[in-house]
Amino acid sequence: MGLKETSKYMSLILRHKPETIGITLDEHGWADVDELIEGISRTQNFNMDILEKIVRTDEKQRYSFNDDKTKIRANQGHSIEVDVELEEKEPPEILWHGTGEKFATSIDNIGLIPKSRLYVHLSKDAETATIVGRRHGKPVLYMVNTREMYKDGFKFFLSKNGVWLTKEVPVRYLEKQ
Repeated sequence: MGLKETSKYMSLILRHKPETIGITLDEHGWADVDELIEGISRTQNFNMDILEKIVRTDEKQRYSFNDDKTKIRANQGHSIEVDVELEEKEPPEILWHGTGEKFATSIDNIGLIPKSRLYVHLSKDAETATIVGRRHGKPVLYMVNTREMYKDGFKFFLSKNGVWLTKEVPVRYLEKQ
């Protein structure tokens, strides 16, 4: 497996299914680095050097080590209940959400909901949201009036890799572009 495939496998383990390799995450989403290396190396060449390279070079900055690199976690995107200790922040006036055309009707009717994840993911600019949307087919962009949401009591969090997170975005705060 190449680095990209190994990174995707790590994402599956650290965000959704740690049991795949027989490990558990603590309540904050941290996995023991030695256990992760041991679990992945059962099926492919994997060691601390490879792990550090994946964390350092991942274009989406999906992963974080603790200070002494004995623990690792995914920064966000979990489908399993963990508290990644997100810091609540006041969002900019506008954020963006990119999705595929096939999801637009549902979003137009019910707004943005996290579905299998813990949070709705929002981007700081239209360009990033377009890239995200392309992963799901023909991209559709929504501008999110986060200033009004925040004034109305909705909470926002900024993950370590720059993704804005919130629990939901009702239709009234969305504007399709």
